Formats: sequence, structure tokens, C-alpha cells
Amino acid sequence: MNTDTTLAKNIRVADEKASYDAACKRLLSEKVILAWIMKSCLEEYRDCNVDEIAGKYIEGIPQVGEVAVAPDESNRASMIQGAGSQDTSLTEGTVTYDIRFLATAPVSGELMRLIINIEAQNDFYPGYPLIKRGIYYCSRMVSAQYGTEFINSHYEKIKKVYSIWICMNPPKNRENSITRYHIVEENLVGDVKERKADYDLMAAVMVCLGKEEDSGTDLLKLLNVLLSAETDPQDKCQILEEDFQIKMTLALESEVSLMCNLSKGVEERGIQKGIDKGITAMILTLRELQISSDVILEQICEKFGLTEETAETYLKEIT
Repeated sequence: MNTDTTLAKNIRVADEKASYDAACKRLLSEKVILAWIMKSCLEEYRDCNVDEIAGKYIEGIPQVGEVAVAPDESNRASMIQGAGSQDTSLTEGTVTYDIRFLATAPVSGELMRLIINIEAQNDFYPGYPLIKRGIYYCSRMVSAQYGTEFINSHYEKIKKVYSIWICMNPPKNRENSITRYHIVEENLVGDVKERKADYDLMAAVMVCLGKEEDSGTDLLKLLNVLLSAETDPQDKCQILEEDFQIKMTLALESEVSLMCNLSKGVEERGIQKGIDKGITAMILTLRELQISSDVILEQICEKFGLTEETAETYLKEIT
């Protein structure tokens, strides 16, 4: 196959996928969306309303760790940015977070560190369990506090951390589920009680999306609508405004529209990639059977509905 042509196709697919992922992260970094996630996934905010979380408890300038697709909007008041999207150590290298921000705990008033990770790949098990990666991220956020939140032996100053994963294509048995993994006290012998705040220092939460009609909870419905590749931008904006009381500013509408357009591009590229693989496999099989080029041309035109000119291009690419 012509490697230049294949490389060009792969680059286009990668660029579109990266742009789509970045658009998802930018959209989820809106304060009101983060507030919905926090209310549903973090026990500290369950008794708060969404507007209160967005306006009062999300702190300062957390950061989206992806390069923006749209022009830089770092001055937008509704966006979260800052707080450092990377942890670096000399021995472990660099870890980049998708969205990282600070939030004030409603009861204690202490700051917590949170990261939102967007896992958009089709494979829920990419060679390792995602939950282990989530716990690893929590551990990194705790250890990174040395020298900033505390020094020497002042471990009492460690802030709680969360790693929240939004999984857009989970396996069937995990669709439309929210699962938390955290530290609990268990008495093996005796009956003692430590302050929960002294051991409840990290939690990883897996939010697995599915079909909108099977959502079950407000957060799952919100995210299924927001990240859907099937719902058009106007319908999304209407649902967000009417069902979730999310005020649709021009900037937010623009982000929704951009993500929808990119998702269609990614989907179309994925379909085309599958067609390309099917045509390639068919040509190689027919050639192994020593079928003539004319017959191969006729066969792929008939099976895939190609013009003769397009079919000839495939034949030339596959050597």
C-alpha cells in the first residue's frame, strides 16, 4: 500500500480524534457541568445545589490540560483553568491530567484537589484496569502536596483528592453506572474509631455512560446528552436549558456545536476506516487466489458501491 497515502489518512484521523477529545474536555470544564458532576459523585456536595457549587465552592483557576481546539478563551469567566495540569518527578516522568481544579469543602471549608479524566476510547480495558490508573492519579496528587501543602512531618495538612473518570464507551455491564472506590475503616479486632477526615483522603469515581433513555440519574442523562454523537446541537442546548436549567451563553452554545461537528467527523472517519479495511482484505484475498485485476476491480465496485476510478485507486495503493 502507498505509505504516504496511509500516513496522511492516519494523521487526519489522529488530528480529528485529538480535536474531539480536547473539545469534550473544554465543554466538561464549564463550572456548571463540573458542579453537576460534583453534586452526584462527591459526598461533600450532595446537599448543595448546582448553582451554589458552581458559584461558591469551585475555587480559583483549575486547568484544562489539553490544547484548545477553539481560539484561546483563558479569560472566560465561566471556564476553569490554572492549578497545574502536570505532576513531574525525576524518576517517574510526567503525568498530564485532563481537567484539574480546587474546590472548597462545604462543611470544613478546607480545599480539596480534584481531577476529571475523560476516557473516550472504545476499549474500557486498554491493557490495564482504568480504576488502577485512577487510584494512581489520586496517589500522585497526594504525594505532590509535599513541599506545597506540607513539609517535614506535617501530614495533618494533606488535602483530600478525587479522580473522576467519565467513560464514554464502557462495556455493556457497566453502562449507566457510577461507582466510587475509597478508603474505609474496618475493625479486624476490637472496636475503635478514628476521625474519618484522617483516613478518607482519596477516592476514584468511575462514571460510565450509556443510552440516554436508560440513564436513570440526572448526571448520567446530562452527560449522555452532552456527549452524544447523535443529538444535534440545537436539541442538546434545548435539553440542557429546559431539563437542567443550564443557561446557554453564546460561548457555551459554540462549544456544544463544535463538539457535535467534531464527533460526526470522528464517526465518519471511523466508518470509512472500517470500509478501507474491508476493501483491503478483499483485494488481498482475491490476489492470493490469483484472480485477475479486472475481476477484482469489478468485485469491489459491486460489493462496496465504488466507482471504477475509486476502485482503481485502492488497487494501486495495495501492493
